[in-house]
Parts: sequence; C-alpha cells; structure tokens
Amino acid sequence: MRLTLHGRRQRPLTELTWDGETLTATDAASGESVRMTGPSSIYHYDYDESHPVDRRVTGLAVLDADGLVLADLPGEWNPQHVRGLGVPVLDGGRDRAARARTMLAGRAPGWRRLRGVPRGALHRWRVPLVYGGALITLAATAYLVSVGGYVAWRVAATVFRAVVDHFEVKWLGMALSPALLAFRPVREGLLRLRTRTGKIAGPLSVRGEWLRLGHDIPDVALERLNSLLIYQHEDLRGLFLLDHGDRPLRHIPGPWRPEALRRFTERHGLRLAVHRISRQEYLDLVRACPQALP
Repeated sequence: MRLTLHGRRQRPLTELTWDGETLTATDAASGESVRMTGPSSIYHYDYDESHPVDRRVTGLAVLDADGLVLADLPGEWNPQHVRGLGVPVLDGGRDRAARARTMLAGRAPGWRRLRGVPRGALHRWRVPLVYGGALITLAATAYLVSVGGYVAWRVAATVFRAVVDHFEVKWLGMALSPALLAFRPVREGLLRLRTRTGKIAGPLSVRGEWLRLGHDIPDVALERLNSLLIYQHEDLRGLFLLDHGDRPLRHIPGPWRPEALRRFTERHGLRLAVHRISRQEYLDLVRACPQALP
C-alpha cells in the first residue's frame, strides 16, 4: 500500500510505503530513503518548546518493537491519513514535552531523520548574504541616524522582520543586527576559551549549585549528580547524566568530545565514564530517563 503525505505548513515531501512487512520512507527533497522492517507503531508527536524560539514541534517517529525510534519524520501530518497505512498510530498530542523528548531521544541503531524540506537554492549563500546584509544595514543605519532618520529605520526594520518571519527565513533577520559582525567572532572565541578551561562542554555549564543544559530541559542540582556517561551502542552515541544510584537524570544523544567533558568534570568535581553498552543496558537507561534533548 502506498501513501503520500503532504504537511499543511512546511509541506514535508515524504513518501511512506507499506507492503505489510517493510515501511519505506523516502525524502523526495533530498532523495534519501530508509527501509524499516517490522515497525511496531508510529508515534505522532506534537509539543511546544521555547528554546531558542517559541515553536511547535510536530512529526512522526517510527518505532521498533522495543519502542526505539527507527526514523524521525518532522512535519505536520494528518494522523487519520497515517492510520491508513495499517500501522498502529500512537497519539502523542496530549503528551507533555518531557515525554515526547524522551521518546524521540531513544534512537534505534541505524536511526535516521528525514525532513522532507528542500534547502533551497540560496542555502549555500546564506552566510555571505547574512554578513553582506549586516554590512549594508550598518551603513544604512549610520546614514539614517546622521540625517535624523532613526524613526524611519525602526519602521523599516520592523516591516522586514515581519516579512522574514512570515516566509520562515529567519536567518535573514540576522542582517538587521550589524553587531553580528563584531560580536559573533568574539562570542566564538570566548566559547572556545571556556571549553579549553573546562567551564563549559557543549550545552553544559554550571551556575551556582546547578548544572544547566541551555535548553528547555530543567537544570540538575549538582548534589544529585554523580557522574556523566558517554556511551556507544552500535552506531549510536550520546551522554547520560547519572545520579548517585546510577539512575539516569538526563539523556542527550549525539557525538560528544571526551576531552572537553573530561576537563569539564574535573573542574566541577564530577566523574566521567566512557563505555560501550549493550542493548539491554541502553534500553534500561532510555526507559528510566525522565528528561532528554533529542
């Protein structure tokens, strides 16, 4: 059975094909595809997050028999159409964000994410356009202010922001911030320095008695935290934050630099472990973790 679904807003150009045993997802925008044999269900997630901006996060997650995500298919999907495939659909529309995130962070080996959204012809020119726009904006700002046109500039900037927000090309809005030209290199230099000295490690930082992740995930009290576990399970990599009973508090999948985390943990009096774990160990950690950053 073949079913082609189109989102209502970003229009994910993704085709789902089910032959009774294998579900195939094909990203028509990039040409990528993934075949999943014997998926147990499809999780329809729909939750809100506020970092770095307020937005709804929606999509489908194809699950294996253990509830791990075989493929993540972001976009606005119609659950009734998805049910037409014949694969059980789990409605996550009423789930809290924490529940949805932990589900999505529990990736299966071979996990893939297919967005189904074309990058567009201007994607590779994004950085030159942003910096060129910032230069032009800086010159225009100086001129308008010098001739008393500050109010006119503010009106133009407001209109431009509304336009780029409407067309979902928010990266162009960076061109309205001439400070980008000076602050971004400085900020990147400071981040590298803080990483080398162990003050931060990726999104991890310490403020007072709390470990912060810089996202919507709640901070962790340092008194509860015992160690950080960098794991590898087949082709999966990630990080678990563990309490004194080796119970997981937070899960952040993805590659991590052991040397950066080693400096971070030594500076803040934490332990660091690097292990290759079995499937059962991975399942136990994923299922017990109350918060995650997918």
